[in-house]
Amino acid sequence: MKNPLRSLYDRPMRLPRLRPYVPSPDDPAIYWFNSERKDIIDEVARRVTEHHSTCRGDLEVILNDAAMHESNRLSKQRDSEAEQSLGFWRGLMRRIARMSDAEKRAATHQIAFRFAKDVAGNFDPRVYAMSRAAVPRLITGVMRPAGLKSALRPSSKERGTGRNTADGLLRIEGDVERLRRLQKDGALVYVPTHSSNLDSIVLGRALERSNLSPVVYGAGKNLFTNPIISFFMHNLGAYRVDRRVRARIYKDVLKSYSQVMIERGYHSLFFPGGTRSRSNLIERKLKLGLAGSAVTAFSRNQVHGVARRVYFVPTTINYELVLEAETLIEDWLKEEGAARYIIEDDEFSRVDRWVSFFQKLVSQTSACIVRFGEPIDPFGNVIAEDGTSIGPGGTSIDPRSYVLHRGEAVLDAARDAAYTQDLGEVLVERFPKDTVIMATALVAHVLYRRLVRQTLTLDLFTRLRLRGDVSVARDEFEREVGETRDRLCELEAKGCVRLSDSIRDAEPAVIVKRALDVWNGYHSRTAAKDLGVEITAEDPTLLLYYQNRLVPFAADLAGPADAEAARAIGAAIVGKS
Repeated sequence: MKNPLRSLYDRPMRLPRLRPYVPSPDDPAIYWFNSERKDIIDEVARRVTEHHSTCRGDLEVILNDAAMHESNRLSKQRDSEAEQSLGFWRGLMRRIARMSDAEKRAATHQIAFRFAKDVAGNFDPRVYAMSRAAVPRLITGVMRPAGLKSALRPSSKERGTGRNTADGLLRIEGDVERLRRLQKDGALVYVPTHSSNLDSIVLGRALERSNLSPVVYGAGKNLFTNPIISFFMHNLGAYRVDRRVRARIYKDVLKSYSQVMIERGYHSLFFPGGTRSRSNLIERKLKLGLAGSAVTAFSRNQVHGVARRVYFVPTTINYELVLEAETLIEDWLKEEGAARYIIEDDEFSRVDRWVSFFQKLVSQTSACIVRFGEPIDPFGNVIAEDGTSIGPGGTSIDPRSYVLHRGEAVLDAARDAAYTQDLGEVLVERFPKDTVIMATALVAHVLYRRLVRQTLTLDLFTRLRLRGDVSVARDEFEREVGETRDRLCELEAKGCVRLSDSIRDAEPAVIVKRALDVWNGYHSRTAAKDLGVEITAEDPTLLLYYQNRLVPFAADLAGPADAEAARAIGAAIVGKS
């Protein structure tokens, strides 16, 4: 069948003719962003230049670093960007040694301004209003292509609710009402797990559905090549992060941009894992540079007498089916994940995979669950219902006390770096507790554990080549799924993890069928095959990917017969990581 989205995908998207929007005082801060955009860029460039001007000789080092890295990058790219900019960087490299201190400072400011202007986002309230209505209907149209035209027009029943068929795919959990209260008093910083390039779209929709303010967030510049996604990112607060740029000053610009935005009360989103979890493991090694900018933003506000609070919101995004699963796990197994940030040709970049993905989910409900965890302050303290911080002893504590020296709020980079590390440890502890286990993760774990149990003498890569070689009787498999689910329920009762409703009370046979139905027909390879009386581990690599979500709980989920297999699963992952 002809894809009805193809012409839309190929055609550059332009902003329809809409009436100008004049923000009101009651609008979220981001509605005012465009009026501040130039001032924010100027402030970022000023701060970065000032930072590097304080140490003698640092300007020359930072200029040489930028010129060298950018010249090398652009000479390899050989594209329109290289044609426009390569001459500038090579010319700068030749001039640095002859520059006076004033000229070096001016050149540093020029580069910082250049990078900040490229990074800075944009927000158009008209596009935001349009996206709230159009995006869910567009997804519905993808799921049912024959009804695309009608899906883009709201029915009389939907007009009053803003809800759409696609919203049935997304479930939102957590204390949303408290977040609504907190966002009035400070800047919310969402720090979610990261599995797919769909994450920012999904989280944006979850915020809309929850009547929470839209956020600013960094998005890989490669994502702006997708014309549909790029249109919305360009107009909904996303700032561009070019992971190909290795210059130190560029990283300073990113941190300063994030810091300035939070200081000014813009709610933000960071993926502390840095990039998508290629293994599908719950993140344990975090990149805390941008999170650190939020800690520093709080400190700077206190120094300048601004009482605005900063609240971190640990968030998990949980999928039953992951769009890019095959490419991500293959990349991880090839150990390329540590060497590159960008996968140019994964499923996210192909519109036909989008169509297949959403059509696969057409009969599912709660195929994605966004869970907002308990908010914490920049120092890892939990937040009470009234917004106050609760210290380790259970008593109320003023977070401003963390930045005081002899009774005065002061800036201290080393202190804030230590607080950021402590914050990272809290996030690592919180992510598993807020992870929601779906049917595909449970079924994959039980089947992969059986595979490991029967191949204990083999290493990980040899085991992954055993496609279709290990089967288990269906009734025995369903019994193991039921027992493992029951152990998960015990862990949930202790607050160690969360379960989706689709598996918490369902019969094991229903859980198995749901997982097999979700997998069947989407991935190019079959994760598990239903042979009627037996279930076969058809593709151990895909099973590994989906079961990795349960690795932190593997030992607690294993019965006596599977204890050694559970240890082997954990050992193999540790060795690979």
